[in-house]
Amino acid sequence: MPNPPFTSYVICTSPRSGSTMLCELLAETKVAGKPGSLFHEPSIDAWLDYYDLDAADFATRRDMLDGIFEAAKARGKGNTDVCGIRLQRGSFAFFMEQLQFLYPNCVSDVDRVEAAFGPTLFIFLSRQDKLDQAISCIRAEQTGLWHRRADGTDLERLEPRRADGYDPEAIRSQVVEFVDFDTAWRSWFDEQSVVPLEVSYETLSKEPQKQLSRILETLGADGSIAHEISTPTAKLADDVNRQWRDRFALASK
Repeated sequence: MPNPPFTSYVICTSPRSGSTMLCELLAETKVAGKPGSLFHEPSIDAWLDYYDLDAADFATRRDMLDGIFEAAKARGKGNTDVCGIRLQRGSFAFFMEQLQFLYPNCVSDVDRVEAAFGPTLFIFLSRQDKLDQAISCIRAEQTGLWHRRADGTDLERLEPRRADGYDPEAIRSQVVEFVDFDTAWRSWFDEQSVVPLEVSYETLSKEPQKQLSRILETLGADGSIAHEISTPTAKLADDVNRQWRDRFALASK
């Protein structure tokens, strides 16, 4: 049997683009790692805490980063041969700075990623409707509910981060930030001569098994596995989201 074309994949995304759904789908296949935000916070201390590591156990910064990346690879693989990673644009620069320190002789960012994780597939997961994305993000911050399972139970609920209520300036600012995130990802792909596998939130929501199958086949796995996987998460958008959208659109005319 030939070796699979990739030993890792990176989901390049921004918040409220369906990445939790995609990570859960991929993990459920049992052949595509256990993808997650392995480097979520732009902080070495946060990484050490996440992997239950102690800085005092490492003699040098290089040893410490090697330990962190080895722990990340083990978690991202689960019990499979491929490592799944989700990277948000907001913490990407810090992630690359650490790889640059570890692999100073590599000539490109992609070379550094592959020095750490082997041949890597880059998946660009984005949401076309930036207004819906912004409203979704702001409501999640206000309510603390970020994700819900398909059965209606909470998958991720945090403390609310801002006051509840319609805020057109916050929505407008969030739209701009999400547009900038997508622009930054596309610029990086161009600079690195990367042709990512593109998946949109809209198509993933509409046909999750079809998109999962497409990713599995690109990774060199059996795409038919996807048809046995149930959608793990439920949409959170409700009448409030629609009311905010209509109100914002009307005021913008």
